Parts: sequence; C-alpha cells; structure tokens
Amino acid sequence: MEFQNDINMLTRPELIKIEINEFNASKERQLMIKGEKYYKVENDILDRKMYRYEDEQPVLDETKTNHKLAHGFMHEFVDDKVNYLLSRPYAMKCKDTAYLKLVQNTLGKRFQHRIVQLGTECSNKGIAWSYQYIDASGQFRTMRIPSEQLIPLWFDNDHEELQAMIRYYPVEVYEGKERKYVTKIEYHTQDGVEYYEQDKDGEIILDAEKYLDQPEDGGLLIPHFTIDNEPGTWERIPFVPWKNNDYELPDLQFIKTIIDDYDLTRSDVSNLIADLRSLIYVLKGYDGEDLSTFMRDLAYYHGIKVDEDGGVDTLNPKIDIEAASKHFEQLQKDIYRFGQAVDKGQDKLGNSPSGVALRFIYSGLDLKCNNLEDSFKWSFEQLIYFVNKYLEVTKKGTTSDREISIVFNRDIDINESQAITDCQNSKGVISDRTIIANHPWVENVEEEIGQIEKENSTPDDDLLKQHDHGNQDEK
Repeated sequence: MEFQNDINMLTRPELIKIEINEFNASKERQLMIKGEKYYKVENDILDRKMYRYEDEQPVLDETKTNHKLAHGFMHEFVDDKVNYLLSRPYAMKCKDTAYLKLVQNTLGKRFQHRIVQLGTECSNKGIAWSYQYIDASGQFRTMRIPSEQLIPLWFDNDHEELQAMIRYYPVEVYEGKERKYVTKIEYHTQDGVEYYEQDKDGEIILDAEKYLDQPEDGGLLIPHFTIDNEPGTWERIPFVPWKNNDYELPDLQFIKTIIDDYDLTRSDVSNLIADLRSLIYVLKGYDGEDLSTFMRDLAYYHGIKVDEDGGVDTLNPKIDIEAASKHFEQLQKDIYRFGQAVDKGQDKLGNSPSGVALRFIYSGLDLKCNNLEDSFKWSFEQLIYFVNKYLEVTKKGTTSDREISIVFNRDIDINESQAITDCQNSKGVISDRTIIANHPWVENVEEEIGQIEKENSTPDDDLLKQHDHGNQDEK
C-alpha cells in the first residue's frame, strides 16, 4: 500500500486499524492465501457441494455423487521454477575477495535454503519478505515472514522504498484453562519498533508486556537490536521484498480459471462414470409414493406395482469420450502454455532432444525465471546493506564499496552425450576452464581443475617439489 500524506492526521492505533481492515478485505491478500492453498493442492473444487431443487429452491444433497479431483499443477509449476533457478548453489562475485569472504561467512550456508524458501513464497503470493535481525548470540540472521502478515507502507509507486511496515499475527494464549488467540502487532520504522495488540473489541492498544522492562521516559520505540548492552538501529526498515514480478502477482493469477475448469470437468466426468454403474429407470403408471419407495421395493421385493397401463423402461447414458478427451487435452495445453511451464509429458521431441529442442521446451520457463532473477538480484543488493551494517556495528570486519553481485546457476536438463561431445570439440577454441565449467559431470570447477593438475603432475615433478621443500626446511 502506498503511504498517504494525510495519515499524519491519524493516531498510530487508528492508522494501524484502518490498514489492517483494508488489507484483510483486499483481493491482494485473498490471492496470497489462495496461491498457497493451490500449491498445497487445496483447490476450490474441494469446496464443491451438490444440490437438488425442491419447490424451485436449491437444497443440499449429500447423497449425490460428488467426486472432487484437485490437480496439483501449481505445486508442480512452482517447484519446477524454483528448482530450475534457485536450487543449485548460487555464486557471488566481487573484486575485493577478503570482503566477499566476510559477506559469505555472515550469510552462512543456510542462506541457500532461505533463497529457495523466498522463491516459493513469492511464486505463491506475488511477493516474499525477509526480516533481518541479530540473534541473542550476536549472529546475523534472516527470517522469512509470511506475506499475508505484512502490510508495507511505501513511499513510491514503484514499491522500492519503505516508509513503515505493519506486521500482525495471531498468538495462542491461555486465560485460565481457556485457550484464545490474540492478534499481536508490530509497527516497524527505520528508528525502531512499536508493539501493539488488538483487543476483543477490535481496538488497537499498546502491548504492555513488551514495555515492562523499558524506562518510563524511553518512549514507544524499541531499538532493532542491542550490541554489548548498547541499543542500535539498522537506520532502515529491516525488511527486504523479494518480488515474483513487477506487478507482485502470484503465478496462480494467470491460470487459475483454467485449472478450475480442468478440476470441474474431470470431476464431473468421474461422477458420470460412477453413476453409470446404475441404470436410469423410466416409470409409467407407478402407484408408489415416491422414488425412494420405488428403489426400496425394487431392492427388497425385486418388483414393483404399476397400474394396467404402466411399465418400467431403463436408460443407459453414454459419455462422449472423444469430446471430453479433446477438451481435457486443450485445457492441459493452455495450463502449461499460460503457466509458462515445462510439459514433461510431451513426446514429440524424442527421448534425447537436442540442445535446440530443449531450449524450445524451456523457453516459457526461462522467460518466467528472467523476471524472478532480475527481481532477486535487486533484493540481494538491499540485503547487502544490512550485512554491511552488521559488520560495522559488530566490528567483525571491514566493509568495502566494491559491488557484490549474485549469480544464479540454472539447472536445465541437457542431452549429456551431446554436451560431452561439444566440450571435446571445443578444445583449442575456448579456454579449458570454460570447457570444464560446461561439462555435465563437473560440480565444482576449482576442485576439478585442482584434480586435473594433480593427475597431470609427473613423478619427477613430485620428487622435485619434495626436494625443494626439504631444502627450505633445512634453511
């Protein structure tokens, strides 16, 4: 949400209440929740109910066949996208190698997993958020906060500069033996955090527990962190956005209606197939009370009573399998096309497609990942600010004005034999390092080069190195 100039006329609790109410009712938040549900294959079809009509009014009918077939397209698409772009270890580049090492150590190996989490979150919800903090042991940490808990107040239309951040989330509490949920609220600024909660009447009040240890004249702002008993702030709001695209839309937005139709029609056909097990009876001159009595008599007595002109005929409904199959096939093509996903079921390209064919198969996924990659590179630049600030306040190392860039290594399927042949044919045309880096069996270029050098060294070379090392020891 954009930060309006006239909100300064509101008190902080009034502002928070308005923003939370608007966000709860917004299509943006509902789409976030829906995106995660479809990723978990909790599609809308699971909520479908069957009705019959009595006196022209719909009445819930739980006896009707009601198969609910939810298809996991979104789970497949999001996992493919994230694994393709983010699952392989990323690389960071900087001309100042000592500074680069500091940043890598500060982020830690766990940040690779955090990147994957953020990729999944923003694909499902349009935008993901990482929260930067310093833990009790003085270590730099990042945390993924669910997007539906956060209301950003932006300075600008491009959503690049934060004015404030509201976080609200439920907390389980006990009053005696009764379990209740209380909504806790945090209002983050560049100077600290204010803590509130929502009472049973929906009003926003101060969270008294957070201020028990604060000095009476300390005000409402609580510092972002404490280093050596000294309070400190990031001088920025400690949240970094990781956007799925410029419009901050989840992947579900582009194919939800097609998936819903696929779920619905597949479920309807499944219902029809199940119902075909029973004949449809056409009654003439039946003197029973209702259809339930007819079915009971038929099952128990194996017969029914009709008048002199009556009788019973049966119908056996049929399914137009060809029309249904064509419809499902077209829906599936549309889902993969507009979802920009890789259709693993297509068999027109053979068992070992060439590099050109693979690039064609992955073209849609590449376009989708290009947006995500550009967005994540910008977010990574924002993250580096907090790493530098951490190194500065903890005095754990010297920062640098040298730019650090992140490189994502896409995990594309390849024709392995063709790739090896291409590497062999490139000998003498490009550098050996480039050839090694593109060989499908190589996971770590530096380790592979070191192993090659070790294997290429002759016994005489090894003896000479040992002799030189011995002379240095004597000196």
